Amino acid sequence: MKNKLTLVIFFLISSVYAKAQYAPAAGQPGSTAVYKDSSIIVAWANQATITRGWQNIANQSLGKVTIGDANSPVGAADNNVVSLGDGGSAILQFAKPIMNGTGPDFAVFENAFDDYFLELAFVEVSSDGQRYVRFPAHSLTQTITQVGGFGQLQTVKINNLAGKYKGGYGTPFDLEELKDSTGLDIMHITHIRIIDVVGSLDDAYATRDTANNKINDPFPTPFPSGGFDLDAIAVMNLATDIHNLSSNNQIAIYPNPTENSLTFQCDESGFVEIISINGQILLSHRFTKGKTILNLSSLAKGVYLFRINLSDRILIRRVLKN
Repeated sequence: MKNKLTLVIFFLISSVYAKAQYAPAAGQPGSTAVYKDSSIIVAWANQATITRGWQNIANQSLGKVTIGDANSPVGAADNNVVSLGDGGSAILQFAKPIMNGTGPDFAVFENAFDDYFLELAFVEVSSDGQRYVRFPAHSLTQTITQVGGFGQLQTVKINNLAGKYKGGYGTPFDLEELKDSTGLDIMHITHIRIIDVVGSLDDAYATRDTANNKINDPFPTPFPSGGFDLDAIAVMNLATDIHNLSSNNQIAIYPNPTENSLTFQCDESGFVEIISINGQILLSHRFTKGKTILNLSSLAKGVYLFRINLSDRILIRRVLKN
C-alpha cells in the first residue's frame, strides 16, 4: 500500500511539472526572445566590471576563466563575449537610466549555439549601484540527474534566468515585476548585475531559484570559457526617451482593450507601428494631425506594443487585443 501511495504521489508531481511551462525557444509561437536587431532596442550597455569565477568550482586548481574582458559585453550583441565562470559576475552600466515602460525593459544576450545547450545566470538591478534586487527566477529542470558539461536544457522549463535563449536572441526582463521592492526605483535603474548559476546538484556548490529548487544546468564546464558567456545587454525603455501616453494630453488611444479596431488622436503628424512583444513590426501607418483608426482584425489575440513616432520623441503604450 505504501509503495502504491508513493507511486501515485510521484505521478501527480510529475504531471504538475510536465504542465508547468514557460515561454518556448526563439522562433516558436509564444516565445519572448528579443532578436539582436529588433526595432524595440534603443540602447546598449556602455560600461562593465567583471569578477571572474572558477573554471570548475569543485576543482579550483584549474584556476579561473580567462575568455573576454570588460569591453566584450559593451555595445550591441556581436558574439564577442566575456566568460564569467562558476559563480562569476558582471555589473553593467548605461549612458542613461532604464525605466519601467511598456513591455520588457531590457534583454540579456548569451552566445548559446543552439536552443538546448544553455548556460544560465541570475539577473539583479539597482538604482544606486549599492543595493541590488534579484528577479524571481524559476527552474523546472529535474534535479535527480546532473546535466553534464555538454548536456541539454528545455527552454520551457526556464523563467527569469539569463541564457534562456540561443545566441543572437536576448532574454527579456520586465521591471514591473519588481515594483514592490524596497529601496529600488524601477523608473531609474542605473546598474544591472549578472551572476553565473553554478549548475551543480552537489549541495556544496548548488545555486537555487526563488522557490529554493536547485538549478540544474551544464556542469562542470572546466574550460577558460566556462560558465555564463555574457554577450550584451539591450535596453528597450530609457528613462529620458520614452513618455507616458496616459499623462500626455495631446494623445488619446481607445478602446483598450480592443477587438478589431483602435482609434487614436494626436495633435501632430508622424507614423505609428504595432509591434509584437518580441519586436516584430506587424503594422506601420503614417498619419496626419487629428483622428486615425487602425484595423487590427488580422492580428491574433494578445499584447502588442503601440509605438507613435513623432519628430522629437517616441511614445509607447501596451495594447491588448481580445
